[in-house]
Amino acid sequence: MPRASPLPRLPWGRPGVKVVVAAGVFATTLWNLRCFLNPSEVSREAPKHTEPLVVLVWEWPSKQVPNISRDVCHELYGIAGCWLTTERQFLGRADVVVFPHTRLQTGRDRLPKERPPGQNWVWVSLESPSNTKALAGWNQTFNWVMTYRRDSDIFIPYGKLVPNRSATVNVPVKTNLVSWVISNYHRTQKRAEVYKNLSRYLHVNIYGKANKKPLCKDCLLPTTSKSKFYLAFENSIHQDYITEKLWRNSLMAGTVPVVLGPPRANYEQFIPADSFIHVDDFGSLAELATFLKTMNSSRYQQFFAWQKRYSVKLYADWRERICTICTAYPSLPRGHVYPDLESWFNT
Repeated sequence: MPRASPLPRLPWGRPGVKVVVAAGVFATTLWNLRCFLNPSEVSREAPKHTEPLVVLVWEWPSKQVPNISRDVCHELYGIAGCWLTTERQFLGRADVVVFPHTRLQTGRDRLPKERPPGQNWVWVSLESPSNTKALAGWNQTFNWVMTYRRDSDIFIPYGKLVPNRSATVNVPVKTNLVSWVISNYHRTQKRAEVYKNLSRYLHVNIYGKANKKPLCKDCLLPTTSKSKFYLAFENSIHQDYITEKLWRNSLMAGTVPVVLGPPRANYEQFIPADSFIHVDDFGSLAELATFLKTMNSSRYQQFFAWQKRYSVKLYADWRERICTICTAYPSLPRGHVYPDLESWFNT
């Protein structure tokens, strides 16, 4: 497991009280140091840290722990003064401790026995409530939540559209009508029911482990890009739960997503209304199938108007997600603890 290097000390310290300078000689120096001498002038919300913010990840969210031994937040994402570590020996120095739900063990005996004053604990999850178990045991534990929900203290979506002035419309050549990549197929899920009924009216090219046609990492986008439409069906339906099925498998691939998830209005808070098709737009799946099969080229091209203004930004690296804690830190609430985490998440 890669180890984080000892946390460095910044080259500047607290401003001396006996600094005497001739007027004008060190004006430039003082101007450059104004943010350290008078941090309140720069940001009234920013905490007065003279050292980097230390973020301890109690257990890394994924099985593979990346190299975080350097100043990765600054080097990779331009976030300065933010140091990540997985070394628990720094618990006493950590400003924030991150607890991914997928790595939490049942019971509190695996958690730190004490919490230093001013230290904040973050609960992290990218799964939906339907796929998140054993929350009841974590009441009165966490100060902040970090999820895909927009009302989280720290919002970490699966993806987003970012303005791109140099963007151009790029629609790959299409060789088939509809595709779907599915790894875990359960008949009780709504997406399974919708697919079964939709497939009565049109053919769906299915890939993934569920159909014994797994795609390698570099094969996914070239495969789905050949389809005019992609079934971006979520495994469960919850507010803001819009995953890589939309962002990567369809929008980034250059195909039109047919979505099954939260209501259309919720999707429109993330992407333009004319960039996707919602299953609920139709009175029946037969109508949906007819719409897809009879769409002319001109109408199809309209679904890609968003490409003239935006590009897709994916969030796939946990380092980037955790580094955003430092960006959000100055405006996060202090002295707050979630009394009932399960109730909040299931709301």
